[in-house]
Amino acid sequence: MVPVASPYGSWKSPITADLVAVGETGLEQIRLDGDDIYWVERRAHESGRKVIVRCTPNGRMVDLTRIPFNARTRVHEYGGGDYAVVNGTILFSNFTDQRLYLQRPASEPKPLTPDAPLRYADGRIDARRNTFFCVREDHSGQGEAVNTVVRVDLNEPGPGTIVVSGNDFYSSPRLSLDGSLLVWLAWNHPNMPWDGTELWVGELNGEGSVRNPHRVAGGADESICQPEWSPDGVLYFVSDRTGWWNLYRWREHTVEPVCPMDAEFGEPHWVFGGSLYGFQSADRIVCGYTRNGYSQLNLLDSGTRVLNHIDLPYSAISQVRADERRVVFIGASPM
Repeated sequence: MVPVASPYGSWKSPITADLVAVGETGLEQIRLDGDDIYWVERRAHESGRKVIVRCTPNGRMVDLTRIPFNARTRVHEYGGGDYAVVNGTILFSNFTDQRLYLQRPASEPKPLTPDAPLRYADGRIDARRNTFFCVREDHSGQGEAVNTVVRVDLNEPGPGTIVVSGNDFYSSPRLSLDGSLLVWLAWNHPNMPWDGTELWVGELNGEGSVRNPHRVAGGADESICQPEWSPDGVLYFVSDRTGWWNLYRWREHTVEPVCPMDAEFGEPHWVFGGSLYGFQSADRIVCGYTRNGYSQLNLLDSGTRVLNHIDLPYSAISQVRADERRVVFIGASPM
């Protein structure tokens, strides 16, 4: 076969865009629930439908959201934080109508929120109150959508009750393990979340209303992400107050660094629900960070602040989740 020179971009290729895309399955949003592992698969061969998958301890994988359901929210349009799970019960946002659907074990999904111009994302199930705390985006009015943090009763369908409002944007409502405190992130125009955010904590009463909210950290020039409660009730978060996204904790009303480094323990908040660290115990944190363009996984002792590298063949790490027995994450190598 004789090579033929052609103008740039004019040649025919047997490798089409459809051929490249059709075999791709994206992995997102890991969750741990009891002995089971959950994640979301973004399937190109199903027109990009996002499917919640459960893997049992024996390795059996089951699709939980069947056609026509598509577990995908449009809050902030980029989405993420599409579902939550507790004790085998999942709550997810459906792409077509943006309603929340409740799916109990061995049951079909049932709509929990009304058919209205409302969107929901990035929530956590409060099993004590049988309530779901999440971000809600209200498109029912004129102009820009209104963002709030709401609680949705799992027993009584409805649009949700506002518990936090007043800022332009919200993310990451997270319950303390004893259910007494709620933490969230907030920011306002013209900031993007990687420019400046505020970390707030409020007390929760018996029904799930927020009392005595107060700002813990953050502001117009400090970006905060990934707030999480440790098993012993200490609030951890990632802040770029030094110019690097590092890990901090708030205890006894004081913010202190946990592992100061010239490395990124956080990532830009394009989508909800990102995480680069998780707790094996109150003192043992599995965390990823990026330095010089490469990610690595580490085990951090939060008491001694000793960081031990975990040797793995991956250069990109995301969605780190951990408990006392295991670590689960999404990893990719240069290959």
